[in-house]
Amino acid sequence: MPQQGTLIRTAHRTLSLIAAALTVALAGTACTNSDTDNGAPKPTPSVTAAPKPAPALTPAQARQAIVHYSQTNNRANMQQDRTLLDTVEGGPLYAMSLADFKQDEALPETDREPYRPWSYDLAATDLYIPRLKHGQQRWFAAVSRGGSRQQYARVLILAENTKSQRWEMVAAVDIDDPKLLPKIVLDQDGYATAVDASSTNLAAPVRVLRSAVTDNFTTGGEVTGKKVFTSTESSRRQIKVHDETTRKFGPRGTTRFAPADPQFTDAYALKTTTGALVVFSHTHTQHDAVASPGLVIVPEKEDRAWLGTSPTPSVTYTFTCSDIAGVPSVPEPSRLLGYGCRRTDAEATGPSTAV
Repeated sequence: MPQQGTLIRTAHRTLSLIAAALTVALAGTACTNSDTDNGAPKPTPSVTAAPKPAPALTPAQARQAIVHYSQTNNRANMQQDRTLLDTVEGGPLYAMSLADFKQDEALPETDREPYRPWSYDLAATDLYIPRLKHGQQRWFAAVSRGGSRQQYARVLILAENTKSQRWEMVAAVDIDDPKLLPKIVLDQDGYATAVDASSTNLAAPVRVLRSAVTDNFTTGGEVTGKKVFTSTESSRRQIKVHDETTRKFGPRGTTRFAPADPQFTDAYALKTTTGALVVFSHTHTQHDAVASPGLVIVPEKEDRAWLGTSPTPSVTYTFTCSDIAGVPSVPEPSRLLGYGCRRTDAEATGPSTAV
């Protein structure tokens, strides 16, 4: 072994001498040797194209997630099992379901409607799975149709819970006029493209949409609602809620709607041929009050889960809603395509009065 080390060191000394000699020789010819630098362009290193973002999941996995949701949802509703439902629902939809549980449990048995199991028809359900960048929350959309002529449509949003890594239904909204649904763009592999719902490249970013739907309730759309949205069945329904509810007491009381900070700020958007399909949530309140002393508001049976039975001079309700809009990429009005709201809280805001 010592001899091997000696040979290696000797070889190193020999190579060093050879290298030194070559260096001297090259130094003497560097200015005259045109073969080493003839002005020819050096080859440009090839740039590898960035890989496409990966789909959120496969179509088979998406269909299985929808089936699993339907089956678990049925069991949870039949048993009024909040914990079980929490494994397959999230966001605004779960808040609405909890409100339904609470309301039903406060009703007399005779007023409770029997639960009927259901499921989505996968053969009549179109999947829209976006490609997502690494680190983005995984989600996908689906449009499920029903009716004898498939004349009804519901938009579904399922998102992966980043903590539990379970797929949860976070929105399920019926479309008032399915013919108005914009065409979602698919790539050659059949996958959709996710869009930033807050992007100013859209005619109405999500903050503008949220403000506009709230304005439909609070003013009947007079400030921004009728400017941001062209008239559709959905926007007309929201305005009708404002118009009819604010007049329900006549001279004996008042109703005032107001915006509230959204409890759920996530928004989901897919690229369409005209812009984007955006699914989002908003929260608003409704304050009812008597107009003069001696009058009271008697809670209706649907309110008793929150208010009990004691009359009160004023009540504030909180509503959680999911909304869907078709938003153009050019400066034109958007279309509100559907929405759904649930009373998720109610509070007597004045001294109660014994019956």
